[in-house]
Amino acid sequence: MKGEKVDLIVHNAKIHTLDLANSVHDAVAIRNGKIIEVGPERQILNKYRADETLDAQGKEMYPGLTDAHGHMLMYAKQLLGLDLRGVRSVQELIHRCEQYKAQHPQLQFVFGQGWDQTMWAGQQMPTNEQLNLIFPNIPVCLYRIDGHAALINDFLINKSKLIDQIPELRGGEVQMQSGKPTGLIIDNAIQLVQSFLPDYSKKEYLKSLLQVQEECFQYGITGVHEAGIDFQHIAWFKQLIKGGQLKLNLYAMLMDSPQNRRFAQKNGPYRYRNLSIRSFKCFADGALGSRGALLKAPYHDHPQSRGLLLTEINRMQNLASFCLSTGYQMNTHSIGDSANALVLSIYKRVFEQKPDHRFRIEHAQVVDPADFQKFAQYAVFPSVQPTHAVSDARWAQDRIGSERMRGAYAYRTLMNQFGMIAVGTDFPVEQINPFLSIQAAVNRPAMEALTLEEVLRGMTIYAAFASFEERRIGTLEKGKDATFAIFEYPVSSAASQAPNYAWRTFIKGRCVFELEAL
Repeated sequence: MKGEKVDLIVHNAKIHTLDLANSVHDAVAIRNGKIIEVGPERQILNKYRADETLDAQGKEMYPGLTDAHGHMLMYAKQLLGLDLRGVRSVQELIHRCEQYKAQHPQLQFVFGQGWDQTMWAGQQMPTNEQLNLIFPNIPVCLYRIDGHAALINDFLINKSKLIDQIPELRGGEVQMQSGKPTGLIIDNAIQLVQSFLPDYSKKEYLKSLLQVQEECFQYGITGVHEAGIDFQHIAWFKQLIKGGQLKLNLYAMLMDSPQNRRFAQKNGPYRYRNLSIRSFKCFADGALGSRGALLKAPYHDHPQSRGLLLTEINRMQNLASFCLSTGYQMNTHSIGDSANALVLSIYKRVFEQKPDHRFRIEHAQVVDPADFQKFAQYAVFPSVQPTHAVSDARWAQDRIGSERMRGAYAYRTLMNQFGMIAVGTDFPVEQINPFLSIQAAVNRPAMEALTLEEVLRGMTIYAAFASFEERRIGTLEKGKDATFAIFEYPVSSAASQAPNYAWRTFIKGRCVFELEAL
């Protein structure tokens, strides 16, 4: 028989390789999960014969998308609990809690996530009086959408002896009224009650994680940079991978704990099949929506506050040194201009010792224009989530004023400084849908907009560089993994575009998602 034997040929496609020349081809030959050749239709079909041939019906094909900043575990937990996204008032928040109680009469605890007071008239943070009436005898914890604030009931306040712990609190806030907690706790204060809140079982988490993976596949997402895991979760992910259930590429950032440091010291950069671990997640500050982001000058709408420093400076410096010594990357959550300046100064020392460190700033949301050049000077990798610019647009200027908005959500400036930008969604804070990220990035005001090609690179080859995977994934070139998505409709940045999703999603030459025919 004619032709070299391969496992799969995909043809009649519009294959965007995203290589340096940004070349587009018609067909690809795949063997053992790797790309053997990409080229013109006739050339590939004449040169190779395959066990399986897929006619892509002229659809667009891209490298599998990577969400460079997501929270699979947080989303899995959100799916298990009370969904508070989209509530329009405190009254609706309480009503959802009452409905949830009626539907789950045997409740031992209540976990909820997703409320956002900036969607309410008056935008006032909630208090727990009504919550105490509904749930007097079980612990309740309702997280704000960003995970940086929570509303808890008096039962949990008393069980955790929260008031006794306040004098030791650093980098957090327990809101008080008339000498009594209101139930609202911010940033590091949440840690004071977490151990007193029951949790779901491992079995429930694993089942929910696979639901999250399936949603990723539906959008052509084949990789996630999981932004912060505890030590026990390494074993969870390995169990799912060993059982053949977790198939996407997972780049997991370790939280800074003694167990995780011992793991890094013992293993160095670690890989178990499609799980890669070689980074630590750090929090410099909180979130802008709950006024926890650390600013150089006071908040425009709250002059008494400049936000919160969540990790002490010497601990961040120590973590940076530890990462350097173990070959790990440091990925620091930095929202406010003061937090970004601080982290850039810490990374300067890292650059002086190792220029290709790839240490990341996650979010880089508000940056003092005087500090932008430091991203280039110290080779700091920006990792951004463009849909934040859309979600925050209602209130961001109220928080920081018009002058500081010039350095906010500045994707073009960050891209020009570093030459690459990693793009994610921060799900479940935002929707997992990558097409919303594309629209948000391309439709920023002209000064800070990215091109369609740049934002797609941010979710493919730039995300691969941001996780040391550029030799394996991120483009559709000979020798790389045959990990790709074929989309139902052409990929566009038009705000008026109909919803888009994957027609087929492949990882290492194997189909992991197929759009069912209507």
